[in-house]
Amino acid sequence: MKTAIITGASSGLGREFVRLLGSVFPEIERVWLIARRSNRLKVLTEELNASQDLTPEADCLVMDLCDPMSLLALREKLAEEQPEVTLLINCAGCGYLGLLGDAETAQQTRMVDLNVRALTAVTNMVLPYMDRGGHILNVSSIAAFCPNPRMTVYSATKAYVSAFTIGLSEELRRRHITVTAVCPGPMETEFLKVGHIVGDSRMFERLPYCEQVRVAAGALRAAKAGRMIYTPKLFYKFYRVLAKITPVKLMVRFTGV
Repeated sequence: MKTAIITGASSGLGREFVRLLGSVFPEIERVWLIARRSNRLKVLTEELNASQDLTPEADCLVMDLCDPMSLLALREKLAEEQPEVTLLINCAGCGYLGLLGDAETAQQTRMVDLNVRALTAVTNMVLPYMDRGGHILNVSSIAAFCPNPRMTVYSATKAYVSAFTIGLSEELRRRHITVTAVCPGPMETEFLKVGHIVGDSRMFERLPYCEQVRVAAGALRAAKAGRMIYTPKLFYKFYRVLAKITPVKLMVRFTGV
C-alpha cells in the first residue's frame, strides 16, 4: 500500500498538505498523520476517512517529535508495518521572535530540536522504506535566504533545512528519490501568533503574505516534478536572487524583523 507520511499535519500548512494530497498524488492509498495535538488530529483523521473525494485512508499518530520517545515509537511502527513510503512531508516546525539572550532558552532550543533534529531523524528513519520514484518535501522558509535578526535561530534552522535538501537530493539521485524544499513567506496561520510575531514586527506587517492553500498545492506539484527549491510568489523569488548576489553583511541590516 503506497503510503505518505506528513509531520505537523494538524494545522496550518500541514493541514492543507493533507487536504490536497489526493489531488496531486492520487496513487497514495494511505497517509500517516503526525502531530502532537490529539484532538485536532482526530478531527482531521475523521474528516478524511469520511470523505468521498480523492483522499487516502488516514492513520492518526499522536507524537511530539521533540520527545525522543516519540521518535522511538515512530521507528518501531515503521519496523512493524514496513510501509511502502511514496512521499514524506516534513512540515513540523516552529519559530519564535526575540533577541538571543533575552528570549527563553527553551524556546530557542525547541526550534533547533524540531526544525533540525526531528526533521533529520524522521527522514533518516523513513528513507529505508522509500523505493525508486519516492519524494521528500521539506518545509523551509524565505528566512533561509538570509539571517534575520530577532529570528536568528529560526533563520539558521531553515538555512539548514534548505542545505539539507540540496545535499540529500544529490545523495538520492541514483535511487531516483527527489527532495524538494518549499520556501514560503509569511502566511495567515497560528505560527505568527504562537511565535509572538503578530503586532511586534514591522517587517512582517509590510511583507506580502502567501496564501497557504496555494503554497501547499504548488509545493506538492513541485515535489512531484522533482524540483529542488520551490519559492512561491514573484516577490520572494526576487528576494532569493537578491540575497545570493548581495553581500550578507549588507543584506542582514535590512532583514531585521
